[in-house]
Amino acid sequence: MREELGVEIDARGVARVTLNRVDKHNALSESLIGALHLVADRLGADPQVRVIVLTGNGASFCAGGDLGWMRAQMEADGATRAAAARRLAGMLGALNTIAKPLIARVQGQAFGGGVGLISVCDVAIGVNTARFGLTETRLGLIPATIGPYVVARIGEAAARRVFLSGRRFDAGEAVNMGLLARAVPEPELDAAIEAEIAPFLASAPGAITRAKAQLRRLGPVIDEAVIEDSIDRLVACWEDPEAVEGIAAFFERRAPRWQGGGGL
Repeated sequence: MREELGVEIDARGVARVTLNRVDKHNALSESLIGALHLVADRLGADPQVRVIVLTGNGASFCAGGDLGWMRAQMEADGATRAAAARRLAGMLGALNTIAKPLIARVQGQAFGGGVGLISVCDVAIGVNTARFGLTETRLGLIPATIGPYVVARIGEAAARRVFLSGRRFDAGEAVNMGLLARAVPEPELDAAIEAEIAPFLASAPGAITRAKAQLRRLGPVIDEAVIEDSIDRLVACWEDPEAVEGIAAFFERRAPRWQGGGGL
């Protein structure tokens, strides 16, 4: 059975973490969420690891939350929903606070949770053909647990442009709003990633760790209260009739009722 998450560490101490649910466009399942959290903890504690690169196999970097996983949460009881949301939030928090430089190598499209994964990275470089979107509102949901990290990354003004409408945007706009540092042609992607790795390897590992901790203190506050609020908001969405309709419409390959101009 193919591993959902690949991890390789080279002689320099550069770890490459690869999302490998190719047939599901690397969507975040419960098992992949758990694997990412475990890998973040392990690599963060490994003194031999200097830099971490997060990427994906296939056409997508990460297509967001696995629809089967989301449907399962909607059919679960409240406690189960809250536990699932907390596992998702915990994984994002572990990546966000990892004590090593984390670089996103965005080789394809990223939606929803995929944008969240990019947002918890310190640097993100993507191919110039990639497309992005926070498409949750089209399903009757909101970008809840990823929200604090996305807003910290792109700011409230840019978030207002893409949180509410669920519209897709291209790599150029992703650069302009700060989601990506650069967008390059696909043949140049690996060279661009290497150009980002080199300065980290020339810097003192302990100083990088301390500088990253300081940045978290200076930036927007993402503390336990903020994370719990994001969990509560996600659970509330899963319990709302709009999400029931949105997920059902997706699986039934039809337009949700609100696209007719009204609500439910």
